[in-house]
Amino acid sequence: MKSLKMSLALLLMGLVSSLAPVVLADSDAGDPYSQIEQVTADLLTVINSYSEEYPANEQSYFAALSQLLQEHVDFTYIARQVMGPYKTQATPQQRQLFATKFRDGLIETYGRGLIDYGDEEIVLVNRSDLKAGQRKVSVKQEIRSGGGVFPMEYSMALSKRTGKWKAINVVINGINMRNIFRSQFVNAAQKSGGDIDSVIAGWSAES
Repeated sequence: MKSLKMSLALLLMGLVSSLAPVVLADSDAGDPYSQIEQVTADLLTVINSYSEEYPANEQSYFAALSQLLQEHVDFTYIARQVMGPYKTQATPQQRQLFATKFRDGLIETYGRGLIDYGDEEIVLVNRSDLKAGQRKVSVKQEIRSGGGVFPMEYSMALSKRTGKWKAINVVINGINMRNIFRSQFVNAAQKSGGDIDSVIAGWSAES
C-alpha cells in the first residue's frame, strides 16, 4: 500500500505537470506534447502562491488545483471507466456525483503532497509528429530524482466536443492507475451487494 500511495502521489504530480497553462500560444493549442511541457511553470506558480500560508489556505489551494486540472483531465470519462460494469447500472445522477467525488478526492488527497514538491526533473521522452486525424496519443515522461527514474505514460484523447486534448489515463512504473481505481470500486460494490450509493459515499482515493 505504501508503494501504491507513492505511485499515486507521483501520479498527481505528473498529471498536474503534464497539463497545459490556461493560456496557450495558438501554435501549441492542438499539440498534446506542448501541453505536457508547458505546465510545469503553472504548477510551480500555484505551489509557490499557496505554500507559505499552507495549510491555512488549503481549500483555496485545492480550488486552484481543481481549476487547473479539470480543464485538461477528463474526470468524467475516467470516473465512468473506474465504475466498470456498474456504470451501466448507475443513474446519470450517480455517475455525475461519483465523477465529482473522484475528482475532488484525488485532488485533495494528493494535492497535499504537491506542497512539498522538490527538485524532481520531469522529462518528455517521446515527442513525435501527429498523424492527420489522430485522436489518441500516448505521451511518455520520466520523473528523475535522487530516488531513481519513474517512467510515466499518459493516454491523451482529443475531445470531439471541445477540440481539446485531455488526459484519460496514466501508467506509472507499470501501474495502470485507472485499473487500480476500477478494482477498488468494483470490490467495494461487490462487498456492498451492488449498493452504488454506498460505494460513492465511502469512496476515498487513499483506500
